[in-house]
Amino acid sequence: MAAIKFGTDGWRGIIAEDFTFENVRKVSQAIADYVKSSTTAGKQPVIIVGYDNRFLSEEYAKTVSGILSANDIKVIFTKKSVPTPAVTYYIKEKGLSGGIVVTASHNPAGFNGIKFKTGNAASAAISVTLKIEKLIPQASVKAVDFDEAKDRGLIAVQNIDSDYLGFIKKYIDLNLIKNSGMKLLVDYMYGTGTGYIEELLSRGKVKTTVIRNERNPSFGGVNPEPVPKNLEVFLKTAKKQRPDVAIALDGDADRIAAADARGRYLSSGEIISLILLHLLEYRRLKGTVVKTISGTSRIEKIAADFKLKLLEVPVGFKNISEIMLHEDVLIGGEESGGIGFKGYIPERDGIVSGLFLMETSAAEKKPIHKIMSELEKRYGRLYYDRIDLKIPSDKGKASIEALKEKVPDKLAGKKIADIKDYDGLKFILNDTSWLLLRASGTEPILRVYAESPSRQFLKILLDTGKRMIFNAA
Repeated sequence: MAAIKFGTDGWRGIIAEDFTFENVRKVSQAIADYVKSSTTAGKQPVIIVGYDNRFLSEEYAKTVSGILSANDIKVIFTKKSVPTPAVTYYIKEKGLSGGIVVTASHNPAGFNGIKFKTGNAASAAISVTLKIEKLIPQASVKAVDFDEAKDRGLIAVQNIDSDYLGFIKKYIDLNLIKNSGMKLLVDYMYGTGTGYIEELLSRGKVKTTVIRNERNPSFGGVNPEPVPKNLEVFLKTAKKQRPDVAIALDGDADRIAAADARGRYLSSGEIISLILLHLLEYRRLKGTVVKTISGTSRIEKIAADFKLKLLEVPVGFKNISEIMLHEDVLIGGEESGGIGFKGYIPERDGIVSGLFLMETSAAEKKPIHKIMSELEKRYGRLYYDRIDLKIPSDKGKASIEALKEKVPDKLAGKKIADIKDYDGLKFILNDTSWLLLRASGTEPILRVYAESPSRQFLKILLDTGKRMIFNAA
C-alpha cells in the first residue's frame, strides 16, 4: 500500500482500494494526535465532523468520530450531509479546534476523501498536513463505537444549517435578489448544496428551476466537477430556459460554475471578474486581490485599473487561504471555481459565490450575459480552456521537469515574454497569451491550461501543450 499523502485539499483515494476503513482510522488517529499536540494543555479540543452524499460517507464519518472520541476530543456530528463551507463557517462561528469533512469534492464517484480544516477555519496548510502524514505510519489507533460515544455525551449530533444560513442572510443582499424577479437556474450536480438556495430565496419573486437536486452517489455517471464536459444537461437547460443567471455547484458545494442565457459556459475567471467589479463598483469595497497561477489575466487588468494590490499563488485554495488569514483580501479565486470573500471565512464557498452573481445581476438590472458583454468591451475578450491528460502523477511531474531543462525561445510561433516555474511550467507570450502545464494535486492527471485573445490560437496552444508533454514523457 502506497503512503497516504494529502493533496491540494485533503487526502483522497479510491473507495475499497486506498480509501478503506482501516486507512480512515489511521488518518483519523493521526489527525487526533496532531490536534491534541497543538491544543493548549488542560483544554479539551472540539472538532466538527461532516460528510457528503457519496457512497458510505456517513459511515466513514462515524468511524472518524469514534476515533476522535476515543482520544478525548469532543465531536459535533452533522445531522445530515452538508456543504463543506457550512462546516468551515461553524468552526469560525463557534471557535472550534477544527473540522473534518468526509468528501472527495469534485472527484469521480469511485473516490472518497477527508478534508481537514484547522481552528482558523481554513484548509490545513502544507506544514500541518506534512506533520499529519508523518504521524500516520506510527498511529496507534484508539476507537469507540459511534452510538456508544453518543450515548456517553462524547458526540453531539447537530443541525448546523441555521448558523450557516443565518450568516448568509446578513452577508448577501437577499432582498435585492428576491425583489428582482429574475429567472434562475441551479444545477446541484447531486451534491450537498441541494436546497440551500431555494431556502434563502423563499417567499421572493425569483423564478427558480433546479436540476440534479436529489442524492445520487454515482452522480449520474459524471464527475461532480462543474466543468463543461460534466455540464451538458445544465448548458442545454440554460439555452432552453434562457435564465438571467445559471449556476452549478460541485459535489461539496464549495465551487461554482455558471452559464448565460445562451447556454454559454462562463469560466471561473469570468465569474470572478464579474463579482470583483460588483464588489468594487456597487458595494464600494477595497482590498487585496488573490489569484492562482492558472487564473485569467483579466483579473490582473481589473486590479490594476482600480489600483489594488494583486498576489499570485500556486494552485490550491489553501494557498489563497493563507493570505486571507493575514491580509485584507477582497476576493481570492482559482480557475476551478473556488472563490473566497472579504468578511467571511478564509475559504471558498460555491453557494455564496452564486448568490453574489445573482446580486450582481439584480443590482445591474440585467442578465449576466449583458453584464459580461460590457465587461469584455471594457477589458478585452479572452478565451480560456483546460484539458486533462490521464498520466500517473510521478510521470507527469517528470515530464514537466524535463521540459524545464530545455525551454524554447518560441511557442506556437510566438516569442516567449516570461516563464514561471513555481507551480508547473507557465509560458507567457508577447501577445499576453499563455500556456500552463502542471500535475494535479488530487488525481493522476496532468492539466494543460491556456488563455488567448484568439479562440483559434487558444486551440493551437492547447494542442502544443499536449505534444510537449507526450514528447517529454
